[in-house]
Amino acid sequence: MGLGVGRRRVATYRRGFLNALLDTHFLIWLVVGSDRLNEFPWLASYKPWGISPISILEIQFLAELERLELDGGKFSTRLADDPRFVLDEVPLTGLIRHALPLDWTRDPFDRLIAAHSASRRIPLCTVDRTIRAHHGFLPLELR
Repeated sequence: MGLGVGRRRVATYRRGFLNALLDTHFLIWLVVGSDRLNEFPWLASYKPWGISPISILEIQFLAELERLELDGGKFSTRLADDPRFVLDEVPLTGLIRHALPLDWTRDPFDRLIAAHSASRRIPLCTVDRTIRAHHGFLPLELR
């Protein structure tokens, strides 16, 4: 699948089996090699990691707001070249159907990423306390 801006293709991703979906925090930390990952040694056991297209959009949004110093297009290409990640596409109608009842969050990105995990019935690796308190699909290490 290619994600692009206008007619320019930004990145092509692999598809395949995955053991967990990463929230945007974990995704960024893994790509940039953050020391925060030392707190989560179990994370490696969930490879290959799934990423939601929603996280890519959230990264672009944060970059545009200058809350994140990453170029969304370059970041997207970097993800596509990284064999640790698999882009997991989910049909939009199913995603929205799973997101509608998630009234415990007002963050649209959190809501859609949690819905993605629920629609696929795969664990969501997240550091977000609100998601962890309400979401039914988490790795054992986060319960």
